[in-house]
Amino acid sequence: MKTFTVLLQKEFRESWRSFKFLWMPLLFIFLGISDPLTNYYMEDILNSVGNLPEGFSVTLPDYAPIDILKASTGQFQSIGLIVLVITAAGMINRERQNGTATLIYVRPISFIALFMSKWTVASMLGMLSAILGYAGSMYYTSILYGSVNAIAFIQMVMSYCVWILFATAIALMFSAMFKTALATTFTIITLPVAIMIESLIGKYWNISPWKLADYSVQLMAETGNEYYLKTLLLTIALTFLAIILGILFTRKNSGTTKI
Repeated sequence: MKTFTVLLQKEFRESWRSFKFLWMPLLFIFLGISDPLTNYYMEDILNSVGNLPEGFSVTLPDYAPIDILKASTGQFQSIGLIVLVITAAGMINRERQNGTATLIYVRPISFIALFMSKWTVASMLGMLSAILGYAGSMYYTSILYGSVNAIAFIQMVMSYCVWILFATAIALMFSAMFKTALATTFTIITLPVAIMIESLIGKYWNISPWKLADYSVQLMAETGNEYYLKTLLLTIALTFLAIILGILFTRKNSGTTKI
């Protein structure tokens, strides 16, 4: 436990010094507030741009709060997720490549503590960013489009945090398995690109971790989704599996550290 605490403090210091806990939440906040503001003022934006054909008019749909939150989730799942997983995908292997890990591996450390400290910091960074992003989105959504059920909103945000835990575990697992470039590539293919594939052909199955974000938003509707609980449990199980594999590969590839 002492080793984990020391490594956790090290990861926190590095994240603070690199301002990750500043710019990452700011990115998610920007993504969160962009959709409600842009959709609400789109007609004014188009009119202010000018140079539109004479008689041209735009009829925008009447958005419900759940539509705006779904759009914000889409932003998190694309731009926000890519930035987050790229940040996490190099946390383990980058230390092996630049020789920093040598200073750690020469000590009698626990590889479980090493992996879990990095996963904890990456997950806290992702969850803090997502919570603040949703808070910004919900603030303007409630003002411009109407309020939503507070309990359902909290449940939606917590469910998305489970997805963040899964995403960071996958990213760190690949970081332990491969070099930084390969880890980043496989992470992007497994997470953001897989989400795009899921949106195209995902209608053929109903239970998948990549559906958790969409199912989380559907919690805002009164009906919810019958596959939500099974998807949530599967995501949690795969998160534990990714953590176990990540720890094993962290130990296995410790010998590849540059001196």
